[in-house]
Amino acid sequence: MSDEFETMGANLKVKTGKGLDEWVAAARATGIAGHMALVNHLKSEHDLGHGYANMIVHAANASSAASHDDDALVAAAFDGAKAHWRPLYDRLVALVQGFGGDVELAPKKGYVSLRRKKQFALLQPSTKDRFDIGLALKGETAAGKLELAGSWNAMVSHRVRIASGEDAGDGVAGWLRTAYDRAG
Repeated sequence: MSDEFETMGANLKVKTGKGLDEWVAAARATGIAGHMALVNHLKSEHDLGHGYANMIVHAANASSAASHDDDALVAAAFDGAKAHWRPLYDRLVALVQGFGGDVELAPKKGYVSLRRKKQFALLQPSTKDRFDIGLALKGETAAGKLELAGSWNAMVSHRVRIASGEDAGDGVAGWLRTAYDRAG
């Protein structure tokens, strides 16, 4: 379990008087199957913030970023020749998590989706020589490193390609922030 997840769990107990295990049991007892339906239920019926409700639902469904399966997906994405991309990934995740407590990491095979109410970005070590950042910035003009995603990935409108040995660049933080803000 990540330190951040543990901290949120401890804060949940202080804020609500119930620990994560109690909230997971309550969430499961509702019988609500859909992720967002259950998150919205916890928010409206128990006055929980989105971050706490989302954490509870992930724990109830055993699908949190702290789960073994998700850790294995992330580890596999950065295995072998792509291992040198992991520090960039870690820096970008830390940056995005600093935007707000409602960022959800959803590892997939080969990339990690960054979600809020909807996906706003994805981080992908594409090859040993290229790391791609996909961004949901519909309507934004392509300029410099920010290019239209085209057929690369239908879930995002733009992409930033980072070559091996190259810095992500100053624009990346701003583009990630804009995509995050638009997803809220």
